[in-house]
Amino acid sequence: MASVEVVLPSDPMKSILEPTSTLQSSISNQMVQFDPARHLAFAPPAKIHMMRDIGYPEDIGVSPVAVSEPFSLFSQEAIKLMRAEVLSDAVKEHCTYSSDIAACQLRGFAPKFARFVYDAWKSPKTLAIISKIAGVDLVPEIDFEIAHVNLSVKTERQKEEELAVFKEKELWAADEGIAGCPFEDDKPIVDWHHDSYPFVCVLMLSDCTSMIGGETALKTGSGDILKVRGPQMGCAVVLQGRYIEHQALRALGATERITMVTSFRPRCPMQKDDTVLTTVRPISNLSELYYQFSEYRLEIMEERIRAQLNDLRARRRGLKQVDTKALKQFFAQQEAFMAHTNKELVEEENVVKGEIGKGAVFAHNSDGTVDMRSVKRARSE
Repeated sequence: MASVEVVLPSDPMKSILEPTSTLQSSISNQMVQFDPARHLAFAPPAKIHMMRDIGYPEDIGVSPVAVSEPFSLFSQEAIKLMRAEVLSDAVKEHCTYSSDIAACQLRGFAPKFARFVYDAWKSPKTLAIISKIAGVDLVPEIDFEIAHVNLSVKTERQKEEELAVFKEKELWAADEGIAGCPFEDDKPIVDWHHDSYPFVCVLMLSDCTSMIGGETALKTGSGDILKVRGPQMGCAVVLQGRYIEHQALRALGATERITMVTSFRPRCPMQKDDTVLTTVRPISNLSELYYQFSEYRLEIMEERIRAQLNDLRARRRGLKQVDTKALKQFFAQQEAFMAHTNKELVEEENVVKGEIGKGAVFAHNSDGTVDMRSVKRARSE
């Protein structure tokens, strides 16, 4: 996969840190606690696209839901508080990463440097909203993924130059009778990829009033491209990104585009979990990532084994024969689950920092359609 070229100022966070400095000072003096009644501003999405609608089998993932249209989630006050936390000097110093599919990312900052952000995504009321839209009861994947922030920053001059070119090409296209955005073939802010985790909620932290573009492009099962309108500040999109190849398209008309991506997995330990670490391993504190990943996977195993043990004992009390086939199937499933877990724990010396590349995508057929065999392999690993 080609690298993404993003031209950033010498200090990519300086221009966006300055407007929040006053708010950061007030937060340091008096911590603001997340209050659902005050900080949630939920309005349902106009539409939810199902997996079958975009050419995928309904049982390919953990839910029949593919992606939502943008919906209002957090109040403007909540967004300002989130911005103040994630754009702080501490986050900049300790939690900045870059990769070959995105130039500037912030990760692993909550709850240590961002208590408000952490509590907002851990709130039962927030989780109820996300789960209802996703069609499955979800919880945050791990604390390290609360949350991941993508940053695209331009100077005022770069913004004006892009808009000038856009207007010139738009006039040319109108004269020639050619429809479509003249920047559709330009490099995106985040390149084509599959997420490591089942679901994500992408929240917009920037003012998009004057923004042109910035949609999320999805590759359908037939190889076509579906564009989902980008959310406005405080609005979000829910996407089953583990199974849908997607990218964040380039946005014009703004000096910044800051999105907060929080990842989710099914709450029920009996439900399948296809989590991988492909796209996050090269941009993480591996010790912390591996600890949290292993902890929740072992907790899932613990719950599954306890349930199976209770069933086995219940059959004995009921004077029933041991169901050998069912037991062997259970053990085989857990062997596969643990083998998959072990495979994701790549030794530190074998992880190339910042290099994600083609490991983030499923294979495609010659006609551009998704090779379902590669999806099945990923599900079985």
